[in-house]
Amino acid sequence: MHRRIIVPSALAASLLLAIPASAADFQPGAPGIGDSYYPASGNGGYDVSHYDLRLKYQPETDLLEGTATIVATTKQNLSRFNLDLGLKVSEVRVNGRLAKFATSGDHELEVTPAVPLEKNRTISVVVRYAGKPSEFKVDGWSAWARTPDGGVAAQEPDSAVWWFPSNDHPLDKATFDVSVSVPDGTQAISNGVLQSQSSRLGWTRFNWRSNKPQATYLATLAVGKFDITTDKTANGLPVLNAYSKDLGDNAGAARASIERTTEVAEWLEGVFGPYPFNSLGGYVPNVTSGFALETQTRPFYSPRQFANGANVSVVVHELAHQWYGDSVSVRDWKDIWVNEGFARYSQWLWSEKEGEGTAQELADYVYSTRTAEDPFWTVKPGDPGAENQFHIAVYDRGALALQALRNEIGDEDFFAILKGWPQEFAYGNARVGDFVRYAERVSGKPLAGLFDTWLYEPSKPAASTAAAAGLSAPAAAPATGPAARSAARSAAPRPVQPKSWKKIAATNTVHDHDEH
Repeated sequence: MHRRIIVPSALAASLLLAIPASAADFQPGAPGIGDSYYPASGNGGYDVSHYDLRLKYQPETDLLEGTATIVATTKQNLSRFNLDLGLKVSEVRVNGRLAKFATSGDHELEVTPAVPLEKNRTISVVVRYAGKPSEFKVDGWSAWARTPDGGVAAQEPDSAVWWFPSNDHPLDKATFDVSVSVPDGTQAISNGVLQSQSSRLGWTRFNWRSNKPQATYLATLAVGKFDITTDKTANGLPVLNAYSKDLGDNAGAARASIERTTEVAEWLEGVFGPYPFNSLGGYVPNVTSGFALETQTRPFYSPRQFANGANVSVVVHELAHQWYGDSVSVRDWKDIWVNEGFARYSQWLWSEKEGEGTAQELADYVYSTRTAEDPFWTVKPGDPGAENQFHIAVYDRGALALQALRNEIGDEDFFAILKGWPQEFAYGNARVGDFVRYAERVSGKPLAGLFDTWLYEPSKPAASTAAAAGLSAPAAAPATGPAARSAARSAAPRPVQPKSWKKIAATNTVHDHDEH
């Protein structure tokens, strides 16, 4: 027998070949994705491509039972990673093998796989969990609303932790299959296309598919008893609207507004380009909140949005988000203007189309009726701060910035930008600065100064600046001092209120996302 002798250097080399990486090469993924406003949101170390959610929900008790299968790709060598979930977990498997798990913070699920995960590998994670979503709170706040006949998950900037485990930040978008079993006679509404439904032993299962990348806060679930209308657009896109059977006096106005979804979407295609998703619609559950939300393909509307009658303007706002906010999502929550400024401006364009006041007239009205002392002007739409993320200035001052841009570069380039931007960043993420650079590229003009004035300066732009941007301004005060300024304001001509103003103002609560 000949015994092979391995010298130390050769032995070391052979061990390196046998062991792909040392334990020191594997590190835990970050517990947050790095957002400026919400450091705990999302997680690091992996990227999700698909969520498969198989759920069972009992409306009477608010008990939700779920099995979530998550398909992801590792972005580093992972010894451990986090998911975001507030309900109680009973089992976690990674690549089919049982994994250890623990909880920390408000909604962190820390998963330690049986075998460390190498970088750039596709992995599957299965989480079994259950709980009553209405009993879970973060700082006393909830994204889950109980209704007389069920429950609803719809909130911004986050709602996923109340009903499924996820990487809960818009930077990590994924496709979704949502399968929900509910008692017969009850429906489950979610995003995308209803693939099928079937009944067995007193339970009905609804299977939904959203086949384009979707941020986790845009995933929605509504369980209850609904009247459902279905149709198809001229291009064959399925349309599904759902209305709680108990909307009271708001029922007619809700239908009169949301049944115009197809018309509005077809008009928006002329402004923003082809509709980016696989279905269209909206739903109105019997909730007490007052906001609406751009949940992907199927916006959520509170009944109170229609308390004063039909209002198509709110439908315009939420459908505009399908391009600006859903297909192109924020990279960081401080970039909220790329969602809300454009959705508000779409309402101004709808007013222009309907002959109820041009975007220019609406811009003039906003600028002239907000005094320099109004705190409105201290909020910077380009970076408003977490406490002002949904401040009216992000909407109205944000839309003013777009009208100033339109006046600066002309309609041809302006509308080319509105249509080209959603194509340039389709199904991805972008920052305010990305839009500025894109607008400069298309128009061929330097625009940083214009955007700095309207998005970042914490004061009302001067009358001369407004005039240069094509906006009307009251006459300048001839003297200093509070009395003189007050007299000058009283004497200054004020633009006539556009006919659409009250309808648009009635949607201001669209951004009142409860207390968070």
